[in-house]
Amino acid sequence: METSERPIYMISVAAELLGMHPQTLRMYETKGLVRPQRTPGGTRLYSEADIERLRIVQRLTSELGLNLAGVELVLRLEDELRKAHAQVERLQAQLRREVQD
Repeated sequence: METSERPIYMISVAAELLGMHPQTLRMYETKGLVRPQRTPGGTRLYSEADIERLRIVQRLTSELGLNLAGVELVLRLEDELRKAHAQVERLQAQLRREVQD
């Protein structure tokens, strides 16, 4: 697990870092905009990556005026783009190995 994905912040700390109400974070989780990990007791734990994703949600809603459906679409497209880039990098590495052999 990458350091940025390690769950470390409880919901109250994450909400304070973001200047949001904890209920807003719960709503964003319900909408699928963020998926914090859970302890065995059910406590939400947010990672640095989750915090950054929530900052993006803040920017999209406050600065660009998107509604949550628009935010969901933007985040989904960003996730797909990230996956496509990773796949391209894997294929390029594979091609380099095959050319070297």
